[in-house]
Amino acid sequence: MNRARSFRAFAITLATATLVGGSTFTFGQAPKESPQQCVRETVKNENQATNNGMKLMFVDRKETPHGSQTKLMVETTQATAGMLIAVDGKPLTPEQRRAEDARLTALANNPEELKKKAKAEKEDGRRTARMVQAFPDAFIFEYDGTQPGSPGIGKTGDELMRLKFRPNPNYSPPTHTEMVLTGMQGYVLIDINQHRIAKIDGTLFKDVAFGWGILGKLDKGGRFVVEQANVAGNDWEVTRMNLSFTGKELLFKSINLQVHEALTDFRPAPSNLTFAQGVELLRKQSTEVAENRPDKDEVKVDTK
Repeated sequence: MNRARSFRAFAITLATATLVGGSTFTFGQAPKESPQQCVRETVKNENQATNNGMKLMFVDRKETPHGSQTKLMVETTQATAGMLIAVDGKPLTPEQRRAEDARLTALANNPEELKKKAKAEKEDGRRTARMVQAFPDAFIFEYDGTQPGSPGIGKTGDELMRLKFRPNPNYSPPTHTEMVLTGMQGYVLIDINQHRIAKIDGTLFKDVAFGWGILGKLDKGGRFVVEQANVAGNDWEVTRMNLSFTGKELLFKSINLQVHEALTDFRPAPSNLTFAQGVELLRKQSTEVAENRPDKDEVKVDTK
């Protein structure tokens, strides 16, 4: 959880609850470490995690009611660069490729815009840390069994502790940002060996106010799923996010957020890449993806 993309904007705000469906849980003797202690230690570990400065390339496929977009992404020393390679599963047309190439070239050559992008990513990271930091105080946790880690969720083979959570009635949100936590319940999966969040499932059981740069209200029934996994070495990254929220922004403009996002194919990238160099790497990789596609009319990305 060391990058803005980890829990993108709203997802980041709510990045403490995830959905587990149809899994087999082992109910045995509760661990010696109390649920609250486990969460507190995990939150501390998450906020201190740096992944040793490792940079990654990956594929990001985002689906909304308007369709899907697939991007190749790479982390650089300046900001994260992303190149669109498919829309609704179809590769870009020559005209779309030229437009995307021009957009990235313009951004790489605009120091002020790059600074704005980097600042926004850092600000997202700070908000994320603040939200996660509130967990141990905002919720009451209850042990609810264990399950093994699996691809995309935790570390394969590690034991994951399942903890149900509900709002702590004594918690007083310091800002509008944390107010959303007062109306949320669900459960979290924690990798016991590494004290990392593997999955979180949160549902709003009542209407709640929020403040993520704007003020408004989220409707009862909103839900989000965030999954995180050990993808390379000791590097943990978000692998899936599902968001479903409705509400009002500034009490006038309607909110209807329906997003399903899968991040796959994580690979190490040079640690000293500039943004411009990252764009060149994306161009090279996008060409290889196009040349190696078995079906030239469709881009297929594994989002399982």
